[in-house]
Formats: sequence, C-alpha cells, structure tokens
Amino acid sequence: MSEAQSPSHPEIREAVRRLCADFPGEYWQRLDRDRIYPSEFVRTLTDAGFLSVLIPEEYGGSGLGLGAATAVLEEIHRSGCNGGACHAQMYTMGTLLKHGSEAQKRDYLPAIARGELRLQAFGVTEPTAGTDTTRIRTFARKVGDKYVVNGQKIWISRAEHSDLMVLLCRTTPREECAKPSDGMSVLLVDMREAVGKGLTIRPVRTMLNHATTELFFDDLEVPATNLIGEEGKGFRYILSGMNAERILIASECIGDGRFFVDRATAYAKDRSVFGRAIGENQGVQFPIARAYVQIAAAAGMVDKAALLFDAGADCGTEANMAKMLASEASWHAADMCVQTHGGFGFAEEYDIERKFRE
Repeated sequence: MSEAQSPSHPEIREAVRRLCADFPGEYWQRLDRDRIYPSEFVRTLTDAGFLSVLIPEEYGGSGLGLGAATAVLEEIHRSGCNGGACHAQMYTMGTLLKHGSEAQKRDYLPAIARGELRLQAFGVTEPTAGTDTTRIRTFARKVGDKYVVNGQKIWISRAEHSDLMVLLCRTTPREECAKPSDGMSVLLVDMREAVGKGLTIRPVRTMLNHATTELFFDDLEVPATNLIGEEGKGFRYILSGMNAERILIASECIGDGRFFVDRATAYAKDRSVFGRAIGENQGVQFPIARAYVQIAAAAGMVDKAALLFDAGADCGTEANMAKMLASEASWHAADMCVQTHGGFGFAEEYDIERKFRE
C-alpha cells in the first residue's frame, strides 16, 4: 500500500471498505452469540497489510503514519465491523519500535508484519491499582539472566489470541523510588512459552464480544534479553504509546458514529408511518443532524491529533480531547440510532444493538 495524497486517505478507505464487505453483520452476530474471536477477519486484515501500516518498511511494514492507521480503523467500524479484536497491534508495537533494541526489532517486527506473530496483548491494569498505574504490584525480580514475575493483571484483552504481550511491572519497590513513576520496567513476554509455566489466563465474560481476561503470574521466568529499553523507565515508555492508542480508539468511535448516522438515515427514509416516511418529521431529522455535526466536529480533532503525532509534536492534550469528543459523539449517535429505529433498534436482525454494545 502507498500513502494517499489526500489527508483523508481515500484509497486506503476504499480498500478497507471492500475487505469489510466480506464480513457483514451476520458474521459478527454469529460470533457475538458465542463470544468467538474473529480469527478469519483478523487474518484477512493481516494478509492485506492493514495491521502493519505503522511498522517501518525496513521491518516489512508499510511505513505509513498514524493518519493512515486512523483511516483503517474508522472504515472498519463504519462498515459495521469491529477493530477491537486487533487494534492493539497498531499501538503496542510502538513501545517495541521506539524503545526496543535493534536486535529485538529484527527478531519480532518482520514476523509481526508478516502475520506470523501477533502482538495483541498489553498488560498494564491491575485490580488494586486501577488507573493509578504507579501503584501496580506485579513485580519482576532479576535473577541471573532472567526476570521472575509475580502478580496479577485485569482487563487484558486478546491475551488468549496473542503470541506476545507488552508487560509493565515493577522492578524496584515504589517506596524505594525517588518518584512514584520510577522503578517500572517493560518486558516482552512470549505467551506461547509462558502459559502453563507461570502464567494463567482466566477469561472474563462481559456484555460484548471483546475477549478480555485476567492474568496471574506465579514465578514466570522471562529472559532478561526481553527487557525493552532501560530498567526502571517503563512508565514513560508506556505513556509514549498511549497518545497513539487514544487517537486510534477515537477514530474507531468516529467510524461507529458514522455507522449509526448512516443506518438511522436509511431507516428514516424507508420507514413509513401515517402514510409518509418518518424522516419527513423534524423530530426525527434534528437528532440525526445533531449526531452528524457532533461526529464531524470530533473527527476534526482526531485528524488534528494524528497530524501532530505524525509530525513528532507534543499531542497529549489533543489526543485526550479527540478521544473524549469522539467517544461522547459516538455514544449520542448510538442512542439516536436506537431511538430512530424504535423497538427494532433492540432487535438482533437490524444489528444496531450489537454495535450499541460494542
């Protein structure tokens, strides 16, 4: 793939739409009923090169910017599909790309780009720490040429479907650090070797098909060569990747919002009550119009944040603004779409309730 000249990447968007046409609502509904991971969809995205857009060409990727990645995820969601099954690969590999050694990049990035390895798991959140990441308790003790890890993580999505995991843990107790954010390190865990040898994965069933889990570490041994960057600087490494995560997830929200506006508009034109289309009533028109405006405004902030990120500028504020505006606009669009459909918005047949939950 080559990066489109237009800021909106029309060629990429069209290619994604064509791919997603092979995965209609019925495909996602079937998986949703039994909480099945969309392996075929993820494999198709990988084979098409869309999950490696941010990996530099020298490591087998497309070498495109975050703007291209936002176009990919937005169109996936606007098409009614769900990028949540694989979007983490786009931003978790940034930790490896920015802070990993050259040997680590050569060992892993080409295989990730080819689809031979999946880097989908991001181990940060813990039950007792929540969003106060400086209080995580998972600890990695250096013993010779390896780290021995003990602790627990929660809400770790796709762990059952990932070969590798970026794991944040303490290597120095919090009370011994000059700053609370010091003393944390990042390890790259090979899940294929770890499960059953110190790592236990416990699925957490939720209201949507998101394959999230709880992880338990019991004397898990990780080679010291799998330390990413310097010991004790892991917190700042993780933070550097969160701007990309927020912008990418914001783009998914934009796609969801446009899905809901598209569906509500089509239904309002087709549904006839009292002898005319319900879309002829201002009480139906105005909420759709408001949702359209809110999504368009939020999309502008997503584009701005992505441009700043790609330019290497400080974009923390814009990334947070983009995610807040896009998530709220998407939520209001979802509610509007259900209201427009009335009782049919709750019917599985129309595929609105699934997207509402996602």
